[in-house]
Amino acid sequence: MYTGVTNDLKIRLYWHQNPEAIDKHFTTKYKCFYLIYFEQFNDIETAIKREKQIKGWTRIKKNNLIKEFNPTWKFLNDEI
Repeated sequence: MYTGVTNDLKIRLYWHQNPEAIDKHFTTKYKCFYLIYFEQFNDIETAIKREKQIKGWTRIKKNNLIKEFNPTWKFLNDEI
């Protein structure tokens, strides 16, 4: 499960789905192509703080967060 911060989610999704051939990033290695959860913030400091908080959670806690937001784990890429 990948957690990240961006100021342009649509562009980030594009690059996750169209990685460079020599890209060695986590998202390419583990084929993180689908958006199932997101949050929006007005300032980067708050977004980074939230990202770090979620990254520190257990997988179960992350799963529960997603289930509350997106109970069927529907891919949200086309809705952005």
